[in-house]
Amino acid sequence: MRALTLFGRFTLGVVMLLSLSVGAVQAEPCELPDFESASFSNPTNIDNPYFPLIPGTTFVYEPVPNEDKVVNTITVTGDTKVVYGVNCIIVHDVEWVDGILTEETSDWYAQDDDGNVWYFGESTKSLQPGGSWSTEGSWEAGVDDALPGYLILAKPRPGVCYQQESAEGAQDRAKVLRLNAKVSVEYGDFKHCLVTKEWTPLEPGNIEQKFYAPGIGLVLIEELKGKTVRVELVDIY
Repeated sequence: MRALTLFGRFTLGVVMLLSLSVGAVQAEPCELPDFESASFSNPTNIDNPYFPLIPGTTFVYEPVPNEDKVVNTITVTGDTKVVYGVNCIIVHDVEWVDGILTEETSDWYAQDDDGNVWYFGESTKSLQPGGSWSTEGSWEAGVDDALPGYLILAKPRPGVCYQQESAEGAQDRAKVLRLNAKVSVEYGDFKHCLVTKEWTPLEPGNIEQKFYAPGIGLVLIEELKGKTVRVELVDIY
């Protein structure tokens, strides 16, 4: 899942200086949750307060500063797809750079009966130098031994670590850091935000922090990779 669209990845990434070493991060034990298709009785009703997905809603994100004129739009569609026996809601993620389409992804999410939001895979294509398109990073739970994982927990607690996916080329992990963060972005000011640290053993040194505001969802991304760059929520419509 790395290249990073907002609900899992963001191509530019963002950076924050953390006191944790890369080695320590990768050594943290994170388990893949047990999957039971029977625990998804109403999977497309995703109302987890940290990741509500209301069909027809579009989130707009931009990096700060934005010299390359990057715009990332995330649209919660009314469409669904059955993945690994579970009816998942389809979220359409599009990135533009200076008016040119550079990446387009369909992500598949479902919520279990306990309120955990699961990530079931993605179909993605990204523009390559020379004008060709790559589908690298695409994966689907249940295909080639790929398995889904938690994206957002129903009851996040600081210190809890979990896998978000398990597939060839997709091995994201997350750890809950805080539940009380204050965040100011272009779209507004938020309190009581969930903060997660996310990384993948496939890309040593790439560590992100994501901030989720109750009732809104993802509002800010920061990533450790050399210098501080923020990707902020700028609009919802």
